[in-house]
Amino acid sequence: MDNIIDGKALAKKVNQETASMVEELHSKEIDPCLAVILVGDDQASHRYVRSKHKKAQQLGIKSIVKELPKETTEQELLGILNEYNNSEEIDAILIQSPLPKHINEKFVMSQINPDKDVDGFQVINSGKLFLNDKSNYPVACTPKGVMTMFAEYNIELKGKKAVVIGRSTIVGRPMAALLINAGAEVTVLNHYVDDMKEYTGDADIVVSATGKLHTLKAEDVKEGVVVIDVGQNVDENNKLVGDVDYDSIKEKASYITPVPGGVGPMTIATLMRQTVELAKWSDING
Repeated sequence: MDNIIDGKALAKKVNQETASMVEELHSKEIDPCLAVILVGDDQASHRYVRSKHKKAQQLGIKSIVKELPKETTEQELLGILNEYNNSEEIDAILIQSPLPKHINEKFVMSQINPDKDVDGFQVINSGKLFLNDKSNYPVACTPKGVMTMFAEYNIELKGKKAVVIGRSTIVGRPMAALLINAGAEVTVLNHYVDDMKEYTGDADIVVSATGKLHTLKAEDVKEGVVVIDVGQNVDENNKLVGDVDYDSIKEKASYITPVPGGVGPMTIATLMRQTVELAKWSDING
């Protein structure tokens, strides 16, 4: 169906553009560098970091991966972060979440140099996003990737009713801010809402980021809705699926993202693009 948003194809296009940007920077003897800090033995985190490292290398981006044992103290982690913050070699820093429970994740994230905050979670960059600052700064990669999808498929946002399901600082909140900045009328839902359909049933755009199966069903949305499925879950057949009932909703949606192959590839593509942008902005600002 031509209403399926092909995240793989769009990510390939974005990656090609990023590779060209890298070549341009290399011609100026600028070597974009991404540093990832991974603490602990969470297997999903290790898989994510490996995929990021591989993609960076494919695009000509220098990639540093610092793996630390789960016993690493907060002070030890901050010491490494401070070193990376002050390194002239490193343009972008990513601390892989989740961190072990004995480490204050919010505090550690707040200590990332905002000019190297490739994930866009540092408080200064988050504040700029919510204030709709017009300068260059990094934004959370998944929501920024979704905005690239909207632009690529010419999906109008101004004046549209948008519902974001989920209020995480990684997806829900920055997604809502980006939609507000684009002129949409935005409602953010959480698990305290009794009747979700009261909001989603009239929405032009629904972004689901709950990580919960069957968050959204066909009867919860109207004809012509745009559905962006950020969730990643495993169903009863051990198959990777999203939050929404894809097969039923795609018959009603004007556009819909599949899982896998939708938002996921765009998140990594956006991370790579933003790494190179940070290197470029650093060069421009001296």
